[in-house]
Amino acid sequence: MAVIKTLFAPKDMTQGTPWKRIVEFTLPMLIGNIAQQFYNTADSIIVGRYIGDNALAAVGSAAPILNLLLVLFVGISVGAGIMVSQYYGAKDRENLSRAIGNCITQTAISSGVIMIIGPLVSKPLLTLLNTPPSILNWCAGYLNIFFLGSAGFAFYNNLAGILRGLGDSFSALVFLLIATALNVWLDILFVAKFNMGVPGVALATVIAQGISAIFCLFKLLKMKEHFDLNWSILKPTKMHSVTLFKLGVPSGLTQAIFSLAMIVVQSLTNSFGEMVIACSVIVMRVDGFAMMPNFSFGAAMTTFAGQNIGAKRLDRLNQGTKDGTKIAVAVATVITTILLLLGKYLMSIFTETAELVELSMRMMRILATGYIAVAITQSLSGVMRGAGDAVTPMWISLITVVAFRVPLAYGIAYFTRSELYPTGRPESTFISLLISWVLGAVITMYYYRKGAWRTKEIQKATAQGKISAEAHV
Repeated sequence: MAVIKTLFAPKDMTQGTPWKRIVEFTLPMLIGNIAQQFYNTADSIIVGRYIGDNALAAVGSAAPILNLLLVLFVGISVGAGIMVSQYYGAKDRENLSRAIGNCITQTAISSGVIMIIGPLVSKPLLTLLNTPPSILNWCAGYLNIFFLGSAGFAFYNNLAGILRGLGDSFSALVFLLIATALNVWLDILFVAKFNMGVPGVALATVIAQGISAIFCLFKLLKMKEHFDLNWSILKPTKMHSVTLFKLGVPSGLTQAIFSLAMIVVQSLTNSFGEMVIACSVIVMRVDGFAMMPNFSFGAAMTTFAGQNIGAKRLDRLNQGTKDGTKIAVAVATVITTILLLLGKYLMSIFTETAELVELSMRMMRILATGYIAVAITQSLSGVMRGAGDAVTPMWISLITVVAFRVPLAYGIAYFTRSELYPTGRPESTFISLLISWVLGAVITMYYYRKGAWRTKEIQKATAQGKISAEAHV
């Protein structure tokens, strides 16, 4: 019982060997992220196997729009994690409680907005993106169910962000694993037994995410020894709302930038036809799993930096950053090797069409080595965010994705047009993505070593002798 209690307890990352604390925190979150990615992957596998390749393309075409309209929740989640980790590290119960309450209130408001706006704009956006008529209605139905049930997604991600800020990545893992198993069972039930088609997988995911959110809320209600969670702390306060906004908006905008770029690139992908669209879905599903360690280490570094800055343990920051980045790069190298050797078998899980498997593997070979570059970007960006500088990673994303990747994709497609490929070679979207990842790593290393984030954020917090709202921004 003592071991189980320890696993579910918040973890103080200001004590102990830095790399051990980072790994201890990362592993449960990594498993949880993989489980969450399995939501979409299970959708794709079941849709591809039970309905067909066109249905698989429909799920993929809907993804960029879904991601764009859900970035509000990403911003709140990241901002919540940073605020909570710093107040928890500073042992400031009052501000910690207020920060958590404000996060919950803003999640409720933003999910309400998405539930209203999402269904109104989904079909017009799909039409604007030249979505093939054969899959348009499937895409719209899939999106509308997700938007109407977005509260479950919002509250799980944001409450899990609060738990991670407290150093508890294990509880969210357990709750997510339960919901993942339920999601797979409901996917099969709705699609194979009830013949609900593409909307059925969306409904299954919405239900499962709502259940995982409820589990997270119950966990927070039982953590009264660390903070207060009652009706009074749910009232928005200017200081915490502004801090959450300043910390979360850059991260949310970063995700919005990625989503907008994906939408623009999706329009190019759609011009290649259903086969390439389905190929893109398969590659991106495998890519989602390959990226999970990078995202997990990035989030772990954010919490590590936030807690140690809150506790004014700046001596641990440099060593932890070096250790975390080295481990992330090593893991990414292993993943790259696995993808190059066994990628074809992974692709065949989604479809029995040999031509589609071969096309997907060809595209994955282009991307594989880029995961090492992303490992560096995510780790160092995580440290900068934990220090309160979420703006620098945002600008790097803006440069590499919008100003570089999108024009490059269209440029390569334009100059590779031929009789066989009238709209250009489909490799253009993947080559541009690889190059943007490498460029992002180079720029991130430069700005991390330049240290502007350190002088502006950490020294300010140290000079004040405590972590306040002003030290965050």
